[in-house]
Amino acid sequence: MEIKQQKLRKPLLKFHQQDRKSLVIGSILATLIAMTPYLFYLYESVPTTPSWDTFLGVYNSGYYENANVSMWVLTSKLIPLYLIIIWFFTCRHWWYHALIVPIVMYSYQIFITLKYDFEYIDSNQLIYLIPVMAVIVPSIYLIRARIFNEVHTANQTMQELEDELKLTPKGFWEKVKQYF
Repeated sequence: MEIKQQKLRKPLLKFHQQDRKSLVIGSILATLIAMTPYLFYLYESVPTTPSWDTFLGVYNSGYYENANVSMWVLTSKLIPLYLIIIWFFTCRHWWYHALIVPIVMYSYQIFITLKYDFEYIDSNQLIYLIPVMAVIVPSIYLIRARIFNEVHTANQTMQELEDELKLTPKGFWEKVKQYF
């Protein structure tokens, strides 16, 4: 007697199903992240002279006296900012607002790097971060306190609470508008 085994067919859960749009967006994001080493090493194409003539104009390096080193410093600030911004807009956890602190820190460093022509680029940044941190850190703590209060008083799982606190705008621009 021959026994036939039936194939087990599991229905795909909602979070396992992916539509074409999410695959395209995921592929673009993966490509943007994979390009970061190449973007970082673009500074190697900059000449080691104090002046660099580009199609945008002439760049004169003041503090480092070398356009190559100046661009190296700038890319060492831009690439982490680039990756944190991608992380911020793609993160679905309740704590993603904490990423605003390093975004502000790197933005400030880039601003100071360009403004003061690379002189004392990492000094006094904590003073300018204090107002941002004064808003972000307590708000994250309050969200955390609300989550743990709900966990101890209700029969919800941690995932259900995160889903309840998660803001899911429909598109990229709606997520940007959520902050302004």
